[in-house]
Amino acid sequence: MTRSTLEHVNFTVTDAPVTAQWLCEVFGWKIRWQGPALNNGLSIHVGTDDDYLAIYTPKTAGPVASRQKNVVGNLNHVGIVVDDLDAVEAKIKALGYEPHSHADYEPGRRFYFDDENGIEFEVVSYV
Repeated sequence: MTRSTLEHVNFTVTDAPVTAQWLCEVFGWKIRWQGPALNNGLSIHVGTDDDYLAIYTPKTAGPVASRQKNVVGNLNHVGIVVDDLDAVEAKIKALGYEPHSHADYEPGRRFYFDDENGIEFEVVSYV
C-alpha cells in the first residue's frame, strides 16, 4: 500500500499578507512562496518544509462565507498540532482572537478560535 500525506489546504482570505504574518507569528511557520495567482490575486504559502496553508486573496474579495457546519462543502476548521498549547493560546489572545471550546480528551488538549475571515482553527497538543 502507498503512503499518502496531506501537502496543503488552500483557502480564500481578505488580506493574504496579514493572515500569513499572524500564522507565522503564532505557529513559528515561514513563508515558503508568494506570488501572483488566479484572477489577478495573490497567494502566499505559509508553513513548514513538509506542508503548508495556501492563503489566497482575489483582486476583488467577496463577503465572508457562512460558517454553518451543516452546509455541504463548508470548511469546518483547520486543525494544527502544537507542542505548547498554553503558549500558543497566549499568542492568540495577544492578537485579539478569542479562544473557545477548550477540552481535555484522550490523548490531548485543545481549543478553537475564529479568525477575521470566518475560518475556525483547532489548536491541539498531544504532549
